[in-house]
Amino acid sequence: MKSMYHAGSYINGSIIKGKNGLAHHVRSPYDGSVVGTVDYATVEDVEEAVATAERVFQSTMKTMPAYRRSEILRKASDLLEARREDYARVLAQEAGKPIRDGRAEVGRAVQLLRFASDEAKTMHGELVPMDAAIGGENRLGMVRRYPLGVVAAITPFNFPLNLVLHKLAPAIAAGNTVVLKPSEKTPFSAVMLAKLLEEAGLPAGALNIIQGSGAELVPSLVTNSRVQKVTFTGSAPVGLGIKKMAGLKKVTLELGSNSPNIIFDDGNLVKAAKSLVKGAFAFSGQVCISAQRIYIHRSVYQSFLDIYIPLVNQLVIGDPLMEETDLGPMITEEAAIRAEQWIREAEHQGAVVLVGGKRTGTMLEPTVLTDVTPEMKVVCKEIFAPVVSVIPFDTEEEVIRLANASDYGLQAGVFTTNINRALRIADQLETGGVWINEISTYRQDNQPYGGVKLSGTGKEGIKYAVEEMTEMKFIGIHYSE
Repeated sequence: MKSMYHAGSYINGSIIKGKNGLAHHVRSPYDGSVVGTVDYATVEDVEEAVATAERVFQSTMKTMPAYRRSEILRKASDLLEARREDYARVLAQEAGKPIRDGRAEVGRAVQLLRFASDEAKTMHGELVPMDAAIGGENRLGMVRRYPLGVVAAITPFNFPLNLVLHKLAPAIAAGNTVVLKPSEKTPFSAVMLAKLLEEAGLPAGALNIIQGSGAELVPSLVTNSRVQKVTFTGSAPVGLGIKKMAGLKKVTLELGSNSPNIIFDDGNLVKAAKSLVKGAFAFSGQVCISAQRIYIHRSVYQSFLDIYIPLVNQLVIGDPLMEETDLGPMITEEAAIRAEQWIREAEHQGAVVLVGGKRTGTMLEPTVLTDVTPEMKVVCKEIFAPVVSVIPFDTEEEVIRLANASDYGLQAGVFTTNINRALRIADQLETGGVWINEISTYRQDNQPYGGVKLSGTGKEGIKYAVEEMTEMKFIGIHYSE
């Protein structure tokens, strides 16, 4: 791969060259080649980006009619759909995402923008029955929603397009402006997206991007008094730090998980096995809701493995730009080494590697572990790698206890044909979402999405994110008899 891209911070419709004059290389996670260069922002750039966003909010976005916001988002969706291949290639190069998965991500982003376009026109408040209280006669109460102002969006590397749009699209739909801090590992798709939105009609300065180190830039962004809302996707330790810095600002945190998937003896083993190959190993397991734990009823445990292991062995590992590739690299060699160390530690503690477990550079083989125990890191922590543990269980009560024995609670999957059991399990699992006869890794972009415990606070999903990016105001009228 040769160097193709250049990016810098993007403020008021222009790329800002780094004031230190140094361009940082962004390298392919697959082969280390230079994909492009990016100029890093300074703390002064952060202040300029926020000030610009505040100015454009007050002058334009705050009063922009809903139909116009809807038109911008719809046109952006159409433009993105027409350029699907360009964006998919960028994702493959900067994030190491297999090209087929990149196309799928762009497809989801197209649909997400359309959901946001619709929501811009349907955002509404409600009437409050004032005469429900004694003395409330001849009074009319209404609740309206208003945009907050400047939204700070901080996003990770693993879905450089879709997770960015899960923050930008609802913010724009609601009439806010945004300062985006994308991962320094995936800077190019963010700038491409900003230019596309402006081509679709978004005013310059409504979306500003600051590029660079989160440790250096995020504190200035989060604590800026003009920022009214912070939305972050990433690790729990960083998220907790952001929440502490944010003070009274509204905060949405979408953090980690080690998602459980439960298969009962009446579940469809073939469907579950096929789905859980994708669920555990898509994008090398670098997915918040990746299927990290699979609990299987003991009576069908071996039958499941007999189906599952051959499917895992068929996965093709290699160059993310090749059509046949199922698994590409992990984002950095450090991330791959960490996962490999956890595998070796689990083996030392008695776990058995049925498949995979070997690493070459950033490439970690899809790995299936058995004979694990709840206290092993591969089970109780978030590995964020192509590693899954397969665990037998005997009773419903046991598997609920095991599934809930986690600091995380983002999403779970349950396979059973017994609807009574399915609903019982869904009620008792300590997660923000439960899918029945579907894997934990499935996410639809209009569903409410967010976790409990260390998996975060607040909800994404266009309608729900819009609610979190607006402020309710009560308006009362006392009219004459």
